[in-house]
Amino acid sequence: MCLLHQKKLVLCFLFLFILLGSYMMRSNKKNTLWPKDLVILNPPSSVTKSVHHTTKSLEEPPKLTKPTIKPAKSSVQEDNSIIQSAKSIAKKDNSIIQPAKDKEVDFFGDKYTTDNDLPQTDCPTSIQKKLHTNLAEKYLANVPVLQWAKHFSISEYERLRHYHGAHGWGSVDLNLLQSSLAILNTSANRLMFDDWERRPNRSKCIRCAVIGNGGILNGSKKGVEIDQNDYVFRTNGAVIKGFEEDVGSRTSFYTFSTNTLRNSLRGYAHLGFKAPPMGKETRYIFLPDHDKDYILMKAAAIHASTETGTEQGVEPKQYFGDDVTVEKLKMYHPDFIRYLRNRFLHSHTLNTKYKNIYRPSTGAVMLLAALHTCDEVNAYGFMTTDYQKYSDHYYDKSFHPVQFFANHDLQMELKLWMQLHKAGLIKLYMRN
Repeated sequence: MCLLHQKKLVLCFLFLFILLGSYMMRSNKKNTLWPKDLVILNPPSSVTKSVHHTTKSLEEPPKLTKPTIKPAKSSVQEDNSIIQSAKSIAKKDNSIIQPAKDKEVDFFGDKYTTDNDLPQTDCPTSIQKKLHTNLAEKYLANVPVLQWAKHFSISEYERLRHYHGAHGWGSVDLNLLQSSLAILNTSANRLMFDDWERRPNRSKCIRCAVIGNGGILNGSKKGVEIDQNDYVFRTNGAVIKGFEEDVGSRTSFYTFSTNTLRNSLRGYAHLGFKAPPMGKETRYIFLPDHDKDYILMKAAAIHASTETGTEQGVEPKQYFGDDVTVEKLKMYHPDFIRYLRNRFLHSHTLNTKYKNIYRPSTGAVMLLAALHTCDEVNAYGFMTTDYQKYSDHYYDKSFHPVQFFANHDLQMELKLWMQLHKAGLIKLYMRN
């Protein structure tokens, strides 16, 4: 009996030992899982990384990839917006974080340098004296239209390097920027109408004709009227030969970027565009949306081939002729381009994945530059409400409908032209 009791006692102890071991294993397992669950719900280390990636993305070239959480390269984000989104991130890794509204200034940058130069005329009927209602709220008279040597400084570079493309200096090497702008050091580079004071029999008001390339000009017979203006603006694939009766023959200012110029030469050569207009009065206004523009401008000013970049060895004289001088070269200020985008052409595209490639069209920049410098603006060849009746360009040999792309909002530009026309700030040519 004693032996039997001893066996029962051993079995009881063994059973208790197994129960205790099982309990301890479950307890250890629970302790190892608990910190992991906490990291998923509230991941401070991953949140910090997301903030750093977001800040860095402002200094990287624009990408068309979907702005997801994993790459963390979308747009400006607020720390607390990321923290509030942490739980949803844990549930769905590819969800999109929307930028916080009070941080949008980091992308749009609605603060600009100012110049206090007085207008070049005292015209009693100038555009600035006609401004009213919401247009007056948008209009900033002191934002410089053109950039030149005096605009460069290290502090300005620190401010503008955060904006890429045409909207800042973020796409340009510091040394290239400094050496290029240093060349634009004359009053001719600073003023739009650098020869106005020397013109005999000048009037009190500067009258400008701004010529788009729209098909509405074909058969218009507006050439003489256009040439009677004090200054004539043209852009991109401005074919003149053979169309003088409709578009005139003079060119005071030719607006372009290096990319749009090369694209125009490739795309419209068979239609007659062999080179930009060249004439004694012609000035060339660069729209600098890439370092190529600074490289080409510098090479043209010193009569040398381009030294660096994808177009190394290009001779600028093929674009501007043999007698181009630095006084004939001008360059839009990136603050002016950003100001136009932010205040006049703030497209819905800026709320999409294409916001980094969006800017006003080259023609829009040209027309709005005239609005800010001329006393009277007569616009020809721009989109009107009946644009579907006309071919894309006045020099098209067969009908081509107007094409729309993500990097411009031509419909918004059309509405702006109609608004400016109705307000009496520009005179927009319309067939009807």
